[in-house]
Amino acid sequence: MSRLLWIRRAGIAVTLPLALIAGCGQAHQGDVMVAVATNFLDTAKVLEAEFEAETGFEVTLSSGSTGQLYSQIENGAPFDVFLAADRDRPRRLIEAGRGMEGTQFTYAAGRLVLWMPASQTPQFDGEKELRDGAYRAVALANPALAPYGAAAEETLASLELADLVSDRVVYGQNIGQAYALVASGNAELGFVAASQLASRVAPDRGGVWAVPDDLHAPIRQDLVLMQRAAGNDAALKFITFLRSDKALSIMREYGYEAG
Repeated sequence: MSRLLWIRRAGIAVTLPLALIAGCGQAHQGDVMVAVATNFLDTAKVLEAEFEAETGFEVTLSSGSTGQLYSQIENGAPFDVFLAADRDRPRRLIEAGRGMEGTQFTYAAGRLVLWMPASQTPQFDGEKELRDGAYRAVALANPALAPYGAAAEETLASLELADLVSDRVVYGQNIGQAYALVASGNAELGFVAASQLASRVAPDRGGVWAVPDDLHAPIRQDLVLMQRAAGNDAALKFITFLRSDKALSIMREYGYEAG
């Protein structure tokens, strides 16, 4: 601070702050801070690399459950783009004045699967496994924070299995933690995102049951541009890139459907 005061007295305070402001503006225009729902993180890393190679802009990803990220943004976290796993929270951010009107759209549609690594059954029937009850624990993401967890909870209710499994459910704070519970053996089976298995292809991944669409509401994943990103060329180009044929092709490879 004393150095700045001395420079002011030297009569050159105007040019230096303007130069600093210009420099900061240029740096901001060349990068984008993205909050990404955990289910989409692996896919986002591939998209990030493609976008950076194509444009020269820099992307910084920060992941968590949709609910956790929403709370961080509400509390002032400096994100430019929010890639949620639902449609509700981006809408609420717009209503609260943090998200930009007219920028929300569905960038991907997710798929829920039940995964049981130890299963050697050729035609794995997830509903049958759940009903048979030959397991200690089934993993779900926290339904209050993670849309995939909410879809899993809805699936159990639709199958009238909620009471049967209630004392065996173990929760992860996000879908990444739910995956880890199953992968580590702390739960014999669990509801995860199809994209998580698509990004970890292995011949011995066990039984995978694609949950029928009619058992839960569609998992529509929306994004929104934050108000702080107004005029940020990198952020605008990034959300445009997510609608490109290249980006959509990558998303399909990771188990997502076009929004």
